[in-house]
Amino acid sequence: MTRRALVNALLVLAVVALFAVPLLLNGGSSEYGGTDAAVTEELEADGYTPWFDSLFSPTGEVESGLFALQAALGGGVLGYVLGRLRGRRTNPAAAAGADER
Repeated sequence: MTRRALVNALLVLAVVALFAVPLLLNGGSSEYGGTDAAVTEELEADGYTPWFDSLFSPTGEVESGLFALQAALGGGVLGYVLGRLRGRRTNPAAAAGADER
C-alpha cells in the first residue's frame, strides 16, 4: 500500500468516524430538530404573526424529494463547471479552439 493510498484511507475513516461516533455515543435517542422549527416556535411564542402564508406547502415526502432534486442539480452544475475548468487547464489548445467558435 502506497503512502498516498494510506492517507486517503485514513481520511475516509476519519470522516466516517466524525459522523458515526456522535451517533454511537448518543445511542440514537436524540431527536435532531432543525433551526427553522426552533426559530418558528420562538417567534410564535413572542406573538409574531407572519405577513403572508406560503403559496405552496408540500408534504414531508415531496419536500424531501424537492430538496434532493435541488441538491442533485447543484451537484451536477458544480461538477460540470469543475470539469470544464480542469479540461481547460489540462488541454489549453482545445479550450482556445472552443472559445473561438
